[in-house]
Amino acid sequence: MRIAIIGAGLGGLAAALDLSRAGFEVLLFERAEAAGGKLREVSVGGQRMDAGPTVFTLRRVFDELFADAGESLDRHLNLIPADLLARHAWGPGGYLDLFADPARSTEAIGNFAGSREARAFVRFITQAKRIYTTLENTFIRAARPSPVDLVRRVGIGGLADLWNIQPFSNLWQSLEGHFDDARLKQLFARYATYCGSSPFLAPATLMLVAHVEQSGVWYIEGGMHRLAVALAQLAARHGAVMRYASEITQILVAKGRVCGVEVSGKERIAVDAVVSNADTHALAGGLFGCDVTGSVSPTLAAERSLSALTWNLLARTEGFALAHHSVFFNADYRAEFDDIFRRRRLPAAPTIYICAQDRRDARGLDSGREERLMCLVNAPPIGDTHSFDRAEIESCETRVFGLLEKFGLTLHRRSSATLATSPSDFNRLFPATGGSLYGPASHGWKASFKRTGSRSTLPGLYLAGGGTHPGPGLPMAATSGRLAAACIIADHASIARCRTVAMRGGTSTR
Repeated sequence: MRIAIIGAGLGGLAAALDLSRAGFEVLLFERAEAAGGKLREVSVGGQRMDAGPTVFTLRRVFDELFADAGESLDRHLNLIPADLLARHAWGPGGYLDLFADPARSTEAIGNFAGSREARAFVRFITQAKRIYTTLENTFIRAARPSPVDLVRRVGIGGLADLWNIQPFSNLWQSLEGHFDDARLKQLFARYATYCGSSPFLAPATLMLVAHVEQSGVWYIEGGMHRLAVALAQLAARHGAVMRYASEITQILVAKGRVCGVEVSGKERIAVDAVVSNADTHALAGGLFGCDVTGSVSPTLAAERSLSALTWNLLARTEGFALAHHSVFFNADYRAEFDDIFRRRRLPAAPTIYICAQDRRDARGLDSGREERLMCLVNAPPIGDTHSFDRAEIESCETRVFGLLEKFGLTLHRRSSATLATSPSDFNRLFPATGGSLYGPASHGWKASFKRTGSRSTLPGLYLAGGGTHPGPGLPMAATSGRLAAACIIADHASIARCRTVAMRGGTSTR
């Protein structure tokens, strides 16, 4: 069988690797010049730097992916475990660090907010572990279930665990039951933004992110983009053909199933199946032809997750001691998400995230040295209907860097060494999304069940990527690709078993 994969994000790359090593002929088409999708890098001031996801967790997912291909992840990438997970600030003069060692985090929270909150943190991470353990094999690593399917998977003995993970509460409500300190509620509520959602609407089950981080965070030597490069190289070694700067303009359908793809509006290639690692909005919106628009739910367009306004820059820093990951919180968290999801505008007082890519933990740099920074604020996913012009971006930029100075951080930067990326830019990079970076938003307890599974409603069309089950983030996107590949392999085996076979005597059986 010949399989076409649309998009070289982690979902597409993982599917390409699994399918090519299983003996399928794999053609991977990517409209960009390189692999990675949202896991991309850019050049600023002559230096390469990450411009997408900055946190590497759940390395077991990638250990298994490489091991199944007969390789070691450590052979391809130099992974450095992080001691300091992130630095968090609410004003000048103080901050709270969280560490890979839960005992150190507990001590830091006790010093920051008191012993009662430290004990609350211990209960919180215990609950986070319980949620992850309950959902890992029944939901995260398995095919997309319905609510009834999930109950069946956990079994009678697991019903109490399923109820105890608070599936019908939102994240903020759950945090109010854990912490009294408003700053800690804000800190852990930020986990909702990891899947592009509001903590006031997202389910409490997203507490599991705390357990994921406590299980380990790593730096990738050479940058996060190296992960995509390593996967692409390994898939190619197993026979996958990578075609970059090649845009699929139509998925061809005949007799009610996928039969081929059209490349750049002119070349047509016959295939037996397609894995779409593009956003599901692109399928529903007709970017791959009208024959596939009904293959995914059209309601997804109303449920977009967060976009972002980012700045990649080179700068000398002064004042506040940045860690590799630093977060600067505003005073009114609810107002930020009201601005984004209700008023559909850039927040007046955003939370600011900075990834200092040349730092390991909070170690200082040589005095006067420029460092590579990515600065990010959340934004509404309206890049297809609203043009974020230069004046609007510069106004937000002035506001953001002014806020950082109030935290005690001054950035001495060159305007020629700054690259801004708006929701409009993200929409151009990832068409039909409006700049949404995480697929559908995880708002309400039903949201996770609304994500499309590996199989679409059209025979021969399979789905992967952060917008599909099990959700956004590098490990989840890779898992979605593996689930799609597993479906193709299983469906192919089923077809092979029931093919017509010639028998002696001129009869045949199916």
